[in-house]
Amino acid sequence: MKAIVVTDQAAGTAGMKLVERPEPQAAINDVVVQVRASGFTWDELTWPSTWTDRPGRDRTPVIPGHELAGVVTALGYGTTGLSVGQRVFGLADWYRDGTLAEYIAVEARNLAPLPGDVDFTVGASLVMAGLTAWQGLFEHGRLQAGQSVLVHGAAGVVGSMATQLAREAGAYVIGTGRASGRQTALDFGAQQFVDLENDALEDVGGVDLVFDVFGGDIGKRSAGLIRAGGTLVTVAGPTEARPADGLAIDFVVESNRAQLSEIVRRVRDGRLRTNIGNVSALDDAVAAFNPTKRISGKTIIRVRP
Repeated sequence: MKAIVVTDQAAGTAGMKLVERPEPQAAINDVVVQVRASGFTWDELTWPSTWTDRPGRDRTPVIPGHELAGVVTALGYGTTGLSVGQRVFGLADWYRDGTLAEYIAVEARNLAPLPGDVDFTVGASLVMAGLTAWQGLFEHGRLQAGQSVLVHGAAGVVGSMATQLAREAGAYVIGTGRASGRQTALDFGAQQFVDLENDALEDVGGVDLVFDVFGGDIGKRSAGLIRAGGTLVTVAGPTEARPADGLAIDFVVESNRAQLSEIVRRVRDGRLRTNIGNVSALDDAVAAFNPTKRISGKTIIRVRP
């Protein structure tokens, strides 16, 4: 099969190569999926899990990518809940070869059925952003109707998803980002926008929840905006930023079949839309991940036409 591999962490995406690799076999509780579309997270080549297996052994050359949509072609021993020929989408394991390939072996529990009226490209673009936004807002942030939420990077892939889900849940949404992202953030549902380059973040006042994708100084300053009993949730890693009378939670997104089903149901109902910036073929993936100019939105690789 064709696959994108990387062998050198220092080279980053420029070190990606399109090669031929053996097709994977399904282990116990696995399925093999013929990948139709794949996502790629811009910083995953910096993650330790990209380069080792669970016991910490080197596993280069590795196939990156964790977001997929495709069709089940084989079942491993003991696998239940899915069938050969079924359309699926989901999040692949951090420590195994990934989704930038024509086939992948993945645990069945990490996948959800993809309805026939949802394009594979859309399905792949929903996975990481949708699960991250859902878990940050509802599992860790415990967002309720009537609360206020500050969404950092509201024009970005994850932030735009969080903005839409928070609005639908009945929250008042304040988006942040660069000035160039103002209209995009508002189009995705933010009711207010803070230009982090020119506006004073502290002028926002108190909020019930901060959804942080930046960390660093922005994360620290955001902690001071949390109302009593509120929460700062971040995907930017462990944080020293602590609200005076609230919680600070950093988390790593996990696959969840029920949540994926809820997310795709909202897409079918027209209540949720993805933020896709570029769609390329597998043969053009290396160039797509090394663009000559900045592309907003998610880059999706169509592995099969």
